[in-house]
Amino acid sequence: MSATRHDKIQHHYDSIADVYDHHYDHHRGRRYHTHISSQLMRPLPRGGRLLDIGCGTGLFVEKFIRNGGTAVGLDISGKMISRAHHRCPTSEFIVGTGEKIPFCDNSFEAVASLLAFSYVKDPQAMLSESLRVLKPGGILSICTLGKKLLTRGIPAIYQIGEMMKIKHVVMKNFGEHYYDKDEMTSLFTEAGFSDVEVSWCSFAHIDMIDPLFNFAQKVEPFVEKRVPQLAYNICVSGRKPRE
Repeated sequence: MSATRHDKIQHHYDSIADVYDHHYDHHRGRRYHTHISSQLMRPLPRGGRLLDIGCGTGLFVEKFIRNGGTAVGLDISGKMISRAHHRCPTSEFIVGTGEKIPFCDNSFEAVASLLAFSYVKDPQAMLSESLRVLKPGGILSICTLGKKLLTRGIPAIYQIGEMMKIKHVVMKNFGEHYYDKDEMTSLFTEAGFSDVEVSWCSFAHIDMIDPLFNFAQKVEPFVEKRVPQLAYNICVSGRKPRE
């Protein structure tokens, strides 16, 4: 990740750290985050030690440790890390990026990343680093914005929002990349993962108004299973081969 892009992302998340939880841990934001978290959690082992890349304020770490595991959070923003420490005082949180993970080989049973992979400048480096720090048989699970019908116009919306200086938790132009099934499968396979699985989730998007969000949430299971091209997020998991 270039220094300029790195600094822009870091500055943005430092600036919204105090309001981030109002977006994802309140009202429909909590329902949205719980849904995508459950999809991210599904392939992960119960218990064990997790590394959460792009951990934000620790929302997913909190969910993971409630299920009996332990977790370490890694994020580009020092202020988000401070909020995560407050949320999960018994967990470890450090500033860093997934492209250069500051842990030894074979350190974790699970690695996860929620809504952060699209920002990564070098996705192959992050996947290779994730493979390295996983124990044999460990699982990597990623959920991020997918390249679908309803996401094609998002970069343009973010660019306009930035030009208009709209302060929004996620409405910022970082030049992020959205992935389709073939791209993600290829990236995981080339990095050395086996048992790669891909699914789609999130028809009820956090920025929908309440009546529309409530309806979308009711039909979400049908959409995810039968009409996945209308879902926003792609979820991908893979296993580090056993030695």
